[in-house]
Amino acid sequence: SIISAINDSENLVREMSSEVRTISHLLHPPLLDEAGLCSALRWYVDGFSQRSGIQVDLKLPDDFGRLPSELETAIFRVVQESLTNIHRHSGSPVARIRLQQTGDHVVVEIADRGKGIPEEKLQEMASTGTPGVGIRGMRERLRQLGGTLDIESGRSGTVVTVRLPLGKATTQQ
Repeated sequence: SIISAINDSENLVREMSSEVRTISHLLHPPLLDEAGLCSALRWYVDGFSQRSGIQVDLKLPDDFGRLPSELETAIFRVVQESLTNIHRHSGSPVARIRLQQTGDHVVVEIADRGKGIPEEKLQEMASTGTPGVGIRGMRERLRQLGGTLDIESGRSGTVVTVRLPLGKATTQQ
């Protein structure tokens, strides 16, 4: 009947709305703006470990303050993308994330002990061709912020290193 079709549609819209809210929270959690990068990373990594079963060792400096919001967002996205790749492709039971400030740069290192990225895939990711949208998109975004993204990979795992200058970013939201 038409009434049950309307009810079904209403339920579907409610479910979709809830899904979209969840996805947007994961992409840019309100915590990132409110409490900063370190709190948002702790929150994300906890959830990721529960969902994936991958043990993540997150090392953050005690005195790490706030960064300009576009840097915090870029770093958060790189961590998300890297952890997603570790979960999907590496087979690693563990991951390690280090965040540090050295002079006028922020350095983020995300490492796993997985099977590594095949050589041809690494070359593809380094070229200007079409590697995974994720890595290419991240590299481009970081380049716009004056930063770099390097990937080293071998049979004992993969390390993604991001370097971002602190001076170049603007601080507006």
